[in-house]
Amino acid sequence: MANFTTNTYTLKRKILTFTNKISKRLSKPERKFTADMTYGMLAAESCLLTDVVDQLHESSKKINIVDRLSRHLDKGAPEEAVSSYLRQIKKWVPSEPVIHIDDSDVVKPDGYKFESLGIVRDGSESTLTKNVYEKGYHVTEACVLTTSNHPVSIFSRIHSSAEKDYKSANTITFDAMKQGVALFDKATFCMDRGYDDNKMFLKLDELEQDYVIRLKSNRKLLYHNKWVLATELRNRRKGKVKTNALKTLGYDRVTDETICNLKKKITDQEKEQMLEEASGATAWIYETIKLVCRK
Repeated sequence: MANFTTNTYTLKRKILTFTNKISKRLSKPERKFTADMTYGMLAAESCLLTDVVDQLHESSKKINIVDRLSRHLDKGAPEEAVSSYLRQIKKWVPSEPVIHIDDSDVVKPDGYKFESLGIVRDGSESTLTKNVYEKGYHVTEACVLTTSNHPVSIFSRIHSSAEKDYKSANTITFDAMKQGVALFDKATFCMDRGYDDNKMFLKLDELEQDYVIRLKSNRKLLYHNKWVLATELRNRRKGKVKTNALKTLGYDRVTDETICNLKKKITDQEKEQMLEEASGATAWIYETIKLVCRK
C-alpha cells in the first residue's frame, strides 16, 4: 500500500520550496502569506478564502485567519515577488517561446458592493445564437509554454470598463504583449479569432514578434491583387504539412490533419496604405477545426 501521508508531505515540501524561491526577499509575514495561499489553493482546489483556511489547520479562529489573508490580498502582489516569479519562469522556457493570450470573464450576477463592477458577456451561458450579459469583470491572461509544453502564467489582469481612467481592452492586451517581449525578447504569440484585428497585427509588427491568429470567416486577404475571403482561399489550397490535431467539439479525438500557410496582407481595403507604410502585417493560415483546417 502506498504511504499517502508521506506523499502528501513530499508534495507540500515541494510547494513550500517553490514559494520560498518567490518570497525569499519579502518580510516574514509576507513569506508566510505566500506559502499559505499557494498551498491552501492547491490543497482545496479552490480560490475561496474559507476553503483555503480549512486546509491550513491553524489553531486560530477561522474568521481571524480569513481577515489576515484578506489584508495581505488588499496590498496586491509585491514587486519583489513578481520579479522573482518571472525570473523563475524564464528558467523553464525555451528561447523564442510560444505565448498564448486570451480573454475570459468573472461573472458576479448577484454582486452589488463590488468595486467598478461592469457588464461582461457570460461565456458560460452564451451560445452561438444568443449572448448573455451579466455584471462582472474581464480577465486578460498570457501564458507561456515551458520546455515540457506546460502553460505558465506571465500576465494576468482583471479589468472593467467601469474603472476610473480606463482606456480599452486593447490597451490591456498590448500590456500583455509588452510583458512577453520584455521577458523573452522574441516569441510567437498565439491568439484566437477574437484578436483578428488590424490593431493587433500592427502592434505585433511594431514589437517585431511572430504571431499566429485565427481568422474570422469574414476576413479578406489580398491575393493576386484581389480581395478574397479567408474561407474561400482556404478551400482552394491543399495542405502540405501533416500533423496531429486534438478536436474537442463535444468529444476528444486525435486526428491527422494537413495544413498550409500563406504570407499575405491582412487589412481592409481602406487601410492598405497604412499597413504598407508599417512593416506589412502578415498572418499564417493555420490548422483549426472550422475556419482554416483542410483535411
